Formats: sequence, C-alpha cells, structure tokens
Amino acid sequence: MAGPGEPPEGTPEGVPGGGEDEYRSVVFDESFVRAARLQEFSAQERLDDHSPAVRSRRPWSRTGGSRQALILVVMIALAFATAIYMGIRHPYQQPAVQNAEPLRITLIPLAPQGTVPGAPPADLFQHSPAAQYRIGAEGVTLPAARGTPHFSDSQVMTSLQAAKEYVVRSSLDPDVLTGGAVRSVRVLLDPGQLGQFDRSMEHPANDGRHAATGWLVRFDPSKVALADPGVRVQGSLTVSEAGPDQLEVTGDHTFVYALRPADAGKARADSSLFTVRREVRIRFDRGDLREHHLKVVQTYLQAGPLTCAADTAGYLRPLLAGQSAKADGPAGTNPYDPGRANAALCGALATNAQPSP
Repeated sequence: MAGPGEPPEGTPEGVPGGGEDEYRSVVFDESFVRAARLQEFSAQERLDDHSPAVRSRRPWSRTGGSRQALILVVMIALAFATAIYMGIRHPYQQPAVQNAEPLRITLIPLAPQGTVPGAPPADLFQHSPAAQYRIGAEGVTLPAARGTPHFSDSQVMTSLQAAKEYVVRSSLDPDVLTGGAVRSVRVLLDPGQLGQFDRSMEHPANDGRHAATGWLVRFDPSKVALADPGVRVQGSLTVSEAGPDQLEVTGDHTFVYALRPADAGKARADSSLFTVRREVRIRFDRGDLREHHLKVVQTYLQAGPLTCAADTAGYLRPLLAGQSAKADGPAGTNPYDPGRANAALCGALATNAQPSP
C-alpha cells in the first residue's frame, strides 16, 4: 500500500518527495492562524493603491458648462456697458438746447391828428383803404416755392407754410387778439426762444426784447373787444437764404381790425378801425424744418391810432371812436439809458389812413 499522503500512483518521477517537499519548511500551527489579523481593503483604499483605469477629470472640466455660461454673461454685460458709454460719448448725439438768436422788437405808435372816426364795421371798411383787402387767413398768401442753392423746393415750401401759420396765429386768431391764449403761438417757436417768449408774456417790458406785442398782436380785453371777427389783411411773404444752413422768410402785412369798447353793447357803440403794419423776419435751420419750429428774429410794427405815451409792452391800447390824442407827445428820452433807446419812437397817423366820412 502507498503511505499516508502519497498518491495511489506513487510519487511522480523527477520530483523528490513529490509536491509537498517544497512547503515542508513552512509550518502554520493553530496558534499562528488564530493570531493572524485579516484585513479587507475598502473601495477607496483599493483605488488609492492602484492606478485607475480612467484618467480622473479635473475640477475645471466638471464645471465646463457653468464656465461657459459665466463667460457669456460677462460678455453681454461688457457689450451693454460699451453701448451705454458710446451713447454718452457719441459725437453725433443730440446737443443740449441752446439759446437761439433773441427777438428784436420795434413798435412805433401812430397818433391820430384828430378825432377817431366811428361807424358800423361794414361802413368803416367800405370807406377805408382796406376796402379791397381779403379777410383773415386768405390775405396771407404764399408765393411759388423755388429751391435755393442749399435748400430744395419742398424745404422752401415748408418754411413758407410755417411762416404763414405763425402770422395767422399771432395776428388773426380771435383768442390771441383778445389777450387770452398764447400757447398756439408758443408751440411754433424754436425751444431756444421759449425763455424769452415766456418772460415777455409774464413780465412784458418796452426794452426792445420783452414786449408781448412783439411776438403777437393782442388788445387789453378789459378795454377793447372785436366788433367784427373778420380782420382785413394784405401783404406778402418772401424767402431767401440767410446762409448755407438757414432759410429766412420775411412777412410784410397790413392788418385792419374793427374794434369797440369792451363794456358797450354791439348795437349801441360805434366801431373804429385799428391798423397794424407788421413786418416779421423768421429763420429756419434744418432742424427747425424737421421739427416744424421757427425763430422769430425781428418784428417791426407801426400801429394806430395810439397815443405816444401808451404802454404797449403787454397790450396794444387803441384810441376808439370819438377819442383823440390831444396834445400827446413822446415820453422823454434818457440818452444814458441805452436799454430804452426805442421807447420814445412815435409817429403821426396820416389823415388818409383813416376811413373817409
């Protein structure tokens, strides 16, 4: 029989003692086995002790989407900030409103040489030089619009139409004539002239700059009323260039108003005629033509019958039927006060400028 531990076939040839001989020097007794400590590595320890099969992603790569979104937000913010900066610093931005050339005003009262004639309005107009004048806005006619070297036909026509609108509103509108409304005239002005206009309306003065009657024709409503709303008008509008960037329209019109006392009934009071020769110079730059604004740079008025001493800064104060200037003369002139150089101007109303008997 084969010995214990030996295979039935015996020990293989060429191997002394068989397969157990190489382990015979290693003996694990029971106490050694019990004292041995078994330890199983955790998953993290196994990862640390071995090279991972896949390269770890860096933190930057894990937040790639967030980085792109952040960069996009920053770029949008920079573009927005640049747009705001360029809007503030852009060389073609709209300039701030600047004061325009101030209006210069000359008003010459015409004193009658006798008593002011009185009669019903129709009789007065029929026997006056205004017998053939047109009524109202029909008397403010437009010439043919022809282009200038620097302005087209349409731009010239725009300036003429705006000038006519100003003349009509400031000289023919019943609400303006009776001293109430001014807004319809104000909205036509260049913003640079609004300060002067407002001061003239609120604090009129005979200083050649701030007479309300330089901007518009109006009568003191507590003293005077319109006896006939149909104002007679005759005159012309002409246009020319005041420079390569400005058009100038000159209006020269004579207006004839039929007036009566404000506190008298229409049937009881005689009417009288009041004549205003009004020349206005109006300028337009290209911005004014676009915005439908204008600059009134000069007005020259001759008006009568008035007294030479009448205060015409706020209202025109006509002499009415049956009144006369008497021994009225111009106010004293102080040569040391240049601001009132035009205050003493006065003229005589020709006899043939009044209605004939």
